[in-house]
Amino acid sequence: MNTDYDILIAGGGMVGGTLACALGGSGLKVGVIEPQTVATTDKGPGLRVSAITLASQTVFENVGAWAGMRSQHIAPVEAMRIWEDSSILNFDSADIGEPCLAWIIENSVIVAALAARMRQFANIEVLSPARVATAQFGDERVSVRLEDGRALQVKLLVGADGADSRIRRAAGIEWTRHDLGQSAIVAVVQTERPHAHTAWQHFLATGPLAFLPLADPQQVSIVWSADTARSVELMRLDAAAFNAELQAAFGDHLGSVQLASERAALPLALGFARDYCAQRVALIGDAAHTVHPLAGQGVNLGILDAATLAEMLLAAAGQKRDLGAQAVLRRYARARKGADVGMQAVTGGFRYLFGSDLPGLRALRDAGLRFTEQLPPLKDYLMRRASGLAGELPRLAQRVQR
Repeated sequence: MNTDYDILIAGGGMVGGTLACALGGSGLKVGVIEPQTVATTDKGPGLRVSAITLASQTVFENVGAWAGMRSQHIAPVEAMRIWEDSSILNFDSADIGEPCLAWIIENSVIVAALAARMRQFANIEVLSPARVATAQFGDERVSVRLEDGRALQVKLLVGADGADSRIRRAAGIEWTRHDLGQSAIVAVVQTERPHAHTAWQHFLATGPLAFLPLADPQQVSIVWSADTARSVELMRLDAAAFNAELQAAFGDHLGSVQLASERAALPLALGFARDYCAQRVALIGDAAHTVHPLAGQGVNLGILDAATLAEMLLAAAGQKRDLGAQAVLRRYARARKGADVGMQAVTGGFRYLFGSDLPGLRALRDAGLRFTEQLPPLKDYLMRRASGLAGELPRLAQRVQR
């Protein structure tokens, strides 16, 4: 059977790029379809950042992309403070013997480093700018037509093209979406005092407000999740009025705070695919699931999807098995769907618990924060779990034991 690619990945962003790099040098012919050209990373801090766990860092190291990120605008999260009213929960990486709990990295830096790494592999071809127009799934191959008219034949098509995935729709995979009635306002903020590589999260009645440390010691990236009406109100304010609202919501933990960039509001929704695979197709990242940003786990789930799928595909190739066979793809789906759905449940539960003003729930939150603060073993477990140092992980996310 003549095919143009063994594996065609629709989407060369953070998740699709990770999958491609994980397949680099394998002997498999890999194509990556990416609608956008990669932007340069020598500008100021971008609005969109991700909290990259230690497990995701290990994946990036193992696929050879971490050095390209490490040399750019990134910041370690060495401590975290979570509070509501007078109750505060403190996490410090030193308590679990780690230099940090996570890394705050601009999305553009991650994408650029992965793109540079992809270019180093002879078996990876990037088609950009390009976009899939149609896909027809047959017993032995997928017939893909791009918007520019090019026709491709592939053994396996991977949808890494986001929550509004064309690949998912073409495959007829059902998608369930739940609008959260919230938007996340993102911006870069200048602080009077250094952030000391500490992330802050304040649970407010209308949604959580996060301050994430950036490479500049007096700049943070904010993610302010608020009910739609409140977010619209905040976005309409001029810079001075917004600064005043932000100061009132965050307090004086870092002194005065002022906008250092434009603002953007991103509508929030939960979504999940009924199946992660079908006839010669697999879904990864937001094409398979979306979660609330309050736990900072969205992109990390996608990176683990990519690492797991790569592991399954490389094993199948080594055994001369059909890469698009349902038996191969279902192994990936079984390995990842439970973890992804579990994280959706956890973030959804936290959102409900901390987003309600019911007196009973407020008392429960207060007791829970105080109780956890007094139990170092529980705090250590939560830190290790959130950092990706506990639980089942694909091989690419596992540290080499020294």
